[in-house]
Amino acid sequence: MTTPPVFPERFNMARYFLDDRLAEGRGERVAVIDDSGAYTYREVAARAEQVARVLWERGVRPEDRVLIALHDSVEFAAAFFGILKAGAVVTMVNPDLPETDYDYYFGYTRARACLVEAGLWARIRELVAPHRGICHTVLTARPTGDAAGATTGDGGGETLPWTETVDRARPGFGTYDTSKDDPSVWLFTSGSTGKPKAAVHLHHDFPYNTECYAKGVLGMGPTDVTLAVSKLFFGYATGSNLMFPLAVGGTAVLFRDKATPERLCELVRRHRVTVLASVPTMINKMANELTRLGAADPARRQDLATLRACISAGEALPEELYRRWKELTGVEILDGIGSAELFHIYITNRPGDVVPGSLGRVVPGYEARLIGPDGGDVPDGEIGTLWVRGDSAAICYWQAHEKSKEVLRGDWVVSGDLFRRDAEGRFYYVGRADDLLKVGGIFVSPLEVEQVLLTHAAVLEVAVVGYEDEDRLVKAMAYVVLRSEAAASEALAEELVQHTRARLAHYKAPRRVEFVPALPRSDRGKVLRRVLRGNT
Repeated sequence: MTTPPVFPERFNMARYFLDDRLAEGRGERVAVIDDSGAYTYREVAARAEQVARVLWERGVRPEDRVLIALHDSVEFAAAFFGILKAGAVVTMVNPDLPETDYDYYFGYTRARACLVEAGLWARIRELVAPHRGICHTVLTARPTGDAAGATTGDGGGETLPWTETVDRARPGFGTYDTSKDDPSVWLFTSGSTGKPKAAVHLHHDFPYNTECYAKGVLGMGPTDVTLAVSKLFFGYATGSNLMFPLAVGGTAVLFRDKATPERLCELVRRHRVTVLASVPTMINKMANELTRLGAADPARRQDLATLRACISAGEALPEELYRRWKELTGVEILDGIGSAELFHIYITNRPGDVVPGSLGRVVPGYEARLIGPDGGDVPDGEIGTLWVRGDSAAICYWQAHEKSKEVLRGDWVVSGDLFRRDAEGRFYYVGRADDLLKVGGIFVSPLEVEQVLLTHAAVLEVAVVGYEDEDRLVKAMAYVVLRSEAAASEALAEELVQHTRARLAHYKAPRRVEFVPALPRSDRGKVLRRVLRGNT
């Protein structure tokens, strides 16, 4: 791609991702496979228009928010594109959140409608009453007990079983004529501090990244079959495992249950998946599973033989893990970085051009700068804060004016991530600015220490944070998850310290090692370092 993509003034992203496939004659191709079966582009489009009609007939109008809390399924796909076809705005959250979290999301989004799992609705319906913006709820199945047909109190709406409303709605609603600059989707931030905030995106944002990254870098086409570790409510998966394949006539493989290495290997083998969107934690687990399978039956290492690429994002990918995965599978890991503010990946390694430990180069259509403490660009080799710009950037955080001014500065998005860049334009992640430790007056990157600890045979996962010793001086502390065959002991803790000192400057080695059964993570899979810091 030599010039950034440009979209017409009248533009609805549902047309770009779905309707255009019908116009291309791909209506009978399989668009989505879920736990219940396979669905063609024509069937997904028809279901989306049924959703749009149900919403429209019950008062949802352009720019109204509609909340999705569904597991990955054809219903999610129909809900997502149906909301857009109605001209409304998609907001989507994890359907497995604690019930009380929905009180926040109902109030924050002021959604005019909700599409939720029937089992979830039975638990959260009482939370809707105080929120007058909710007008009705569509369920994926008839709820049990007396929930069927219940009203939402002051919200004034009704609960509607999906099978009796959406599935029976008249198709042919069409697609509302939106502007390319109309709001389309809210993507929630990870909420590392406080409650998650929504980055507000426009209709052209998602196609822009699709053209630049999915088509321009990944080279996605109609023969691709995708699978994601993350769930569709998370923008990383909404792109990788719904928008990207549908934009090129490919197929998305969806599943409702929790991702496990066994489940992922089985789905890749059964559906001949070509592109896997994953995260380092699961890549590590899958590598361990392939090793275990291969020990019993060497042929089982071919379970991932159809993959042509594995995408990684969300957390740092250790070099050792890349090499182990590549040796086991022969498949490159295209490590990259994206964000809710820019929708998807904007710096990445490319097929055939992977440098382990690097996040690669800037995606065409985007620009990146590294800014030092004085506000100027830093030279290659020095550490700076990453600023990125590209036409998929959000316009604001909803109800967060000061945060919007801090992060969204004109065309630029200030990431808060620290990087260095080499002379060839490759970027190397150092860490979050607030994660760096200053030990003895010298900055230490927790990531660097973690990478070394992960090379020890006993270590499965690790997170390094700072703590104050008895003299109130900052030192490094490692929280370590051991492999199943290893046993925690003081001797092993000391061995890990010496393992690090032998490979890094002595002041970078952890002064304390604590063994834990698991690292705390957000619902998006990121390690919650603030929780670990609170334990020190």
